Amino acid sequence: MSSITTSRFDWIIILLFLALVSIGWLNIYSASYVDNVESFFDFGNIYTKQLLFIVLSFLLIVFILAIDVKFYERFGSIIYIVSLVSLLGLFVFGKNVNGATSWYNFGAFGLQPSEFAKAATALAVAKYVSDIQTNMSLFKDQLRAFLIIALPALIIIPQPDPGSALIYAAFVFPLYREGMHYIYLLLGFFAAALFVGTLAIGVYWMVSLVLFIALILFIINRKKRPNKLKYLTIVLACLAFSFSVNYIFNNVFEQRHRDRFNIVLGKEVDAKGIGYNTNQSEIAIGSGGWFGKGWTEGTQTKGNFVPEQHTDYIFSTVGEEWGFLGSMLVVILFITLIIRILVLSERQKSQFARVYGYSVAAILFFHFFVNIGMVSGIFPTVGIPLPFFSYGGSGLWGFTILVFIFVRLDSGNYYYT
Repeated sequence: MSSITTSRFDWIIILLFLALVSIGWLNIYSASYVDNVESFFDFGNIYTKQLLFIVLSFLLIVFILAIDVKFYERFGSIIYIVSLVSLLGLFVFGKNVNGATSWYNFGAFGLQPSEFAKAATALAVAKYVSDIQTNMSLFKDQLRAFLIIALPALIIIPQPDPGSALIYAAFVFPLYREGMHYIYLLLGFFAAALFVGTLAIGVYWMVSLVLFIALILFIINRKKRPNKLKYLTIVLACLAFSFSVNYIFNNVFEQRHRDRFNIVLGKEVDAKGIGYNTNQSEIAIGSGGWFGKGWTEGTQTKGNFVPEQHTDYIFSTVGEEWGFLGSMLVVILFITLIIRILVLSERQKSQFARVYGYSVAAILFFHFFVNIGMVSGIFPTVGIPLPFFSYGGSGLWGFTILVFIFVRLDSGNYYYT
């Protein structure tokens, strides 16, 4: 432990955190409140449990901020290894919840280690990238960084929890900031576009489009004498990937994942089956109008039309009861928090703190962007919670740890020269 000066903490981040947690709890209360509750302090109530989780998160914050700032860098690798062990332990001691063995059971409460693995991985990535012998422009160093990121994701996937595993793609952005070539980002976006495009318009139309674009680019760049073999290799790789999409979709994806993609792509209309949650969520958000129906007054919310609304679909409560203006307030708060973290990350004298800060911002953005897109019907349902809003102690504590380790690192910026 070390002595700390509160004036060194970034109070903008702290106030944004408090605002998001408070608004999140108000919406959990509305989504889970029933008229015949005997006592507010009955821990059978979801909103009462969440309030307890919030109180405990404040104790967690005090603990995180009291630890010496250099502890996180020195022991980042050990924290990461402990996190991997906790993930592996699920296969022996884990409890199955909703078809996924992602939880340790402690009586009335459960703990989901994947929520804490994000912060542990961010520490490990920051420690590796900031090592004096690491050069992120070299392929061998990039490969090692990818291995650090991939290990927890590969353990999480067979639980199965693909949503939590998907989050680890966010770590590409801090690696890019530290010198990794932008081609990895382009390849990732292009592969995703090819995959979705092939599903949407069919493999032969997609192949025709790829060949057309390739021909146009070749004509435009012909004066620069592009390497024909390299050019041909890239085109063939794109074509091969397009032809493999249907196989991957039909043989690797589970039926529920295929159904969700088909619904988003407009191939299936299943308002009463796999698409029920998304359909009801869209109705709830759309019914809110500009100003919303008022706190605890949402008819979709009160009627329990959106199953498990207090978890991944909590934003539909915001849309219905707070309306477009309230939804925009939440979006602005999230964007402001992410931008603030990025701004402070650039000011860090320590590369470790900078990489960690970029990791925090990327993870928060990924959660925020995908969750709201999922709830709005833009993306398939993948089970990614909204930070500080979705019900659950593990999620709240995981994001609290993630953010306040950065607050502590930023407050200790004066240690570094």
